[in-house]
Amino acid sequence: MSSHVLTEINNKIGIITLDRPKALNSLSLEMVRAITTTLFAWRDNPEVTAVFIQSSSEKAFCAGGDIRFFYDVGTKTPMQDSALLEDFFTEEYALNHLIHFYPKPYIALLNGVVMGGGMGIAQSGVASRLRIVTERTKMAMPEVNIGLFPDVGGGYFLNQTPGEIGRYLGLTGEVILGMDAIYANLADVFIPTSALPDLLLLVAQSKVPDIRIAIRDFSSQFYQALDVHNCKLAQQRSAIDHHFQTASVDEVMASLAKDTSDFAIATLSTMQKRSPLMMAVTAEQLQRCRNKSVADCLRIERTMVRHCFKHGEVLEGVRALVVDKDNTPKWSPATIAEVDAALVASFFAEVWPGYAHPLANLQ
Repeated sequence: MSSHVLTEINNKIGIITLDRPKALNSLSLEMVRAITTTLFAWRDNPEVTAVFIQSSSEKAFCAGGDIRFFYDVGTKTPMQDSALLEDFFTEEYALNHLIHFYPKPYIALLNGVVMGGGMGIAQSGVASRLRIVTERTKMAMPEVNIGLFPDVGGGYFLNQTPGEIGRYLGLTGEVILGMDAIYANLADVFIPTSALPDLLLLVAQSKVPDIRIAIRDFSSQFYQALDVHNCKLAQQRSAIDHHFQTASVDEVMASLAKDTSDFAIATLSTMQKRSPLMMAVTAEQLQRCRNKSVADCLRIERTMVRHCFKHGEVLEGVRALVVDKDNTPKWSPATIAEVDAALVASFFAEVWPGYAHPLANLQ
């Protein structure tokens, strides 16, 4: 078991605590394996009626995958065990699928930063999920900022958001708050951090057959202070739907350039800093995944990530952000005008025969 994943069973609730605070609980391969092993063990255990996943730190639930690991392993040779990179994404995506279809209630306390891979272990399926946000929640799929795309099932759950919000979040990598997450169908209930001790006491003591019912009842006392439909995303909704209605990134940016509103100016400025190639790949991903199953989306993403490291855009993005910290990535191509359809299509080219795909057995 990973030293960064703590587990216990209390009141028939299986509790997983992510405990890598210095790295904002960024997921390592060891952590992915520990969570997977635990969920398999609890799936058929009659002494576990639900799973509750949380963080030991108020700063972050999970900031994503360990991108420094991506760089270190992605620049190694096979003799230096570069295959660990393949293992990481295969096993992480298999974990995302396991969580989505988990047969028991799966409650995620999304306090603090929730990004990338953290979203993957938070977004369980409709039948099992309860996603709790707080006033500290900062949620994003920021992969285009490091030369990647919104993976871990992002092709699926970003398409479950209303209007063009999913495309906006995927192409910009913008951070949203707890109320925005509820509005976007990426979270379910709000509980302030001041009430979290009482929430944990409830989890430890409640005798209801489905702990989600008790948590929803508990959260209802805070609804009077909420105005989900007045959150920032709600206020920006008409502009988002207008500018991001096209699948073409250059058309999105051209539309924003014609608008003098604060939203359009800020959004265009943000997109001009992202990887042009990966914005275009993300737009294509969301289009292709629009009516796909979770399993199909994850298989598409597993193919895409293989191409990403082969191309090298993600290695340059991580170098600029984490390794050298110069924050001046040299994107290739450098502008959205230089990104052609053939290059984008190459990220979806089959790498393995269907029967040999690493995620071939996902249903």
